[in-house]
Amino acid sequence: MYFVYILECSDGTLYTGIATNVERRVREHNESEKGARYTKARRPVRIVYSVRYSNRSEASKEESRIKSLPRAEKLKMI
Repeated sequence: MYFVYILECSDGTLYTGIATNVERRVREHNESEKGARYTKARRPVRIVYSVRYSNRSEASKEESRIKSLPRAEKLKMI
């Protein structure tokens, strides 16, 4: 299982990613060096959207699609 997730950062920006374990990944974004460079400077982050996919390929395609959306469209999804 893979998840596509959207985080809201402390500055109000949105970050989209994929993971096999969303809770662990959010902890990494907030607490460890394994978090993305983008989120390290914008802690704390909180999960605002998550959808499960059966394989990495589908999740990666959806992640890419979401990243290309304007902010307003992402907020509608959330």
